[in-house]
Amino acid sequence: MNGTAIITGAASERGIGRALAERLAGAGWHLGLLDIDPEVKEVAAALAAAHGVSAAGAVADIADPDAVDAAVSVFEADLPPVTALVNIAGVSSPVPLVDADLATWERVLRINATGTFVTCKRVVPGLVERGYGRVVNLGSTAMQNGGGTYSKSTYAASKGAIEGLSRALALEVAPHRVTVNVVAPATIDTDIMGGRITEERAPAFLAQLPVGRLGTPREVAALVEFLIGEEAGYITGATYNINGGIRIG
Repeated sequence: MNGTAIITGAASERGIGRALAERLAGAGWHLGLLDIDPEVKEVAAALAAAHGVSAAGAVADIADPDAVDAAVSVFEADLPPVTALVNIAGVSSPVPLVDADLATWERVLRINATGTFVTCKRVVPGLVERGYGRVVNLGSTAMQNGGGTYSKSTYAASKGAIEGLSRALALEVAPHRVTVNVVAPATIDTDIMGGRITEERAPAFLAQLPVGRLGTPREVAALVEFLIGEEAGYITGATYNINGGIRIG
């Protein structure tokens, strides 16, 4: 039952959010795209023109309830009913705890964890009211493994908060035919890892991956597309690892 999918973090050309928006538009989904980058409006317009769907882009800080409310209100007024929310927007941090200051901690937690809370708080009540919906939040293998090559304790903590929130919310809304799941990638070839993973940087990342290569945004997008589909209605409160074998189980 394709309706409108709201995706946060959809502006970055090499990001998971953009790959997901392109994939969903090609499958006939309508799109409400949120990003701090003004380019999100151009992305929405291009996808609408290319695929013949309705799409709108809005510039918003996802941790600002007023900005999110204004953006989602526009989506609700101009697009078909919202049936899915996908929280992709986030920031990383390579700073170990002993070197991290409070500002770093609060920035990462605010964008990743608080941003997910704010968007869920605004969108989920509508899904519950309509008796149908899908929510997918982006976790990370860094939370499970206690960090990674680039992501350290602050980032891992923020993703832990997202996973805990998602599991609790899944129980709260399950009676209303709304599912909530987490997709937890490992090293995906996007710019969140401090820029492009160049030939010089690649060995440090590849050494951890049993499959011997980086994941792609399109692979993550394919998994998310399944989880927001109608046939995924019996899956909720789950975490799906997409990590090249870096963590088994």
